[in-house]
Amino acid sequence: MASPERFSNLPEYAFPRLRKLLNGIPPGADPVVMTIGEPRHSLPDFVAPIMAEHIGEFGKYPPNEGTPELLAAISGWLKRRHGLEVEPARITTLNGTREGLFNTALALAPEEKAGQRPAILIPNPFYQVYAVAAAAVSAETVFVNATAESGHLPDFASLDPALLDRTAIAYLCSPANPQGAVAGEDYLEQLIQLAERHDFLIFADECYSEIWRDAPPPGALAVATRMGLADRVLMFNSLSKRSNLPGLRSGFAAGGAEQIAKLRILRSYSGAPLPLPIQRVSAAAWNDEDHAVENRALYHQKYAIADRILGNTPGYQSPEGGFFLWLPVPAEIGDGEAAVKKLWSEAGIQVLPGAYLSRDTAEGNPGKNYIRVALVASAEETEAALTRLKNCLYEGVS
Repeated sequence: MASPERFSNLPEYAFPRLRKLLNGIPPGADPVVMTIGEPRHSLPDFVAPIMAEHIGEFGKYPPNEGTPELLAAISGWLKRRHGLEVEPARITTLNGTREGLFNTALALAPEEKAGQRPAILIPNPFYQVYAVAAAAVSAETVFVNATAESGHLPDFASLDPALLDRTAIAYLCSPANPQGAVAGEDYLEQLIQLAERHDFLIFADECYSEIWRDAPPPGALAVATRMGLADRVLMFNSLSKRSNLPGLRSGFAAGGAEQIAKLRILRSYSGAPLPLPIQRVSAAAWNDEDHAVENRALYHQKYAIADRILGNTPGYQSPEGGFFLWLPVPAEIGDGEAAVKKLWSEAGIQVLPGAYLSRDTAEGNPGKNYIRVALVASAEETEAALTRLKNCLYEGVS
């Protein structure tokens, strides 16, 4: 396992860094926070009644891997959404995807690969728990830049074959946080073939998969199953974004029976099971698609608003999925930090510097000249905020 010194090399988390960056700078208008990806749409109507009905079950220890009803609901959703036949033994519940993305690395990363220190591949920019998981298992963390030139997806195939031979895990987020890029079937097929050739696992973070613009993003586990390589992929999803339930902390992992069995063993020692009332609500949420369709329609409105307001600004790319805008900073303003301070001090808009979600590499920091903007508020609030953002950041820029 990793020494404490290894964790000391991790940079400060994004939001404390943002507070320090803006400390002492008063907002230039009524504050609007567009930093954190916390959905603000209404909860599904069934949540409160089910929670109330089962409130007494907080007095019982819940099953760690999930109740039969919840596992059956997740299995049913995987069948409807991805055409997958996944028996409950190949699923385990999680306290949100973040817990699974971390614990699964603990459960499955080897101490050595090809007689050497293993490597873990991480798209850059990325969800920060990936790097902490790599540090926890003492793996070499390899950040693979995902830029506009690569379609905002990491080009894992371009890496040195010797590095790929000692790779244990490759993380992939689709739709990507923060860029909103979707990994298509061709991309996934090539990545799965690469994983088979070099004997590594793919951790597919699909927590944004139900917020999409034109078509449902393909699932990595579904593509791998069709290829006869289901054991190459662990998929992760949750109710945070799909069902507007980030505080429920309810997700799941699905994959090969052997890998899920190892994760279940680890979680039986170290993972907190979901309380039974939460599992009851979760089962209802995975069984119901209507609320997810309604939720997605609200994001479609905000995609259209963003396209209308920002569509003519230089470098703007409309996201294929998820609920973030990944906006380039005009060169005359500087980098993402400069843009964030300008937006706050002049327009009262709070967003996140792209560099806080990425790392420096030999090719540079792919987030340095970007900002991330979360489209989680109402359509009306979003329109007003993006108008202020455009006027402050892009007025007169061509």
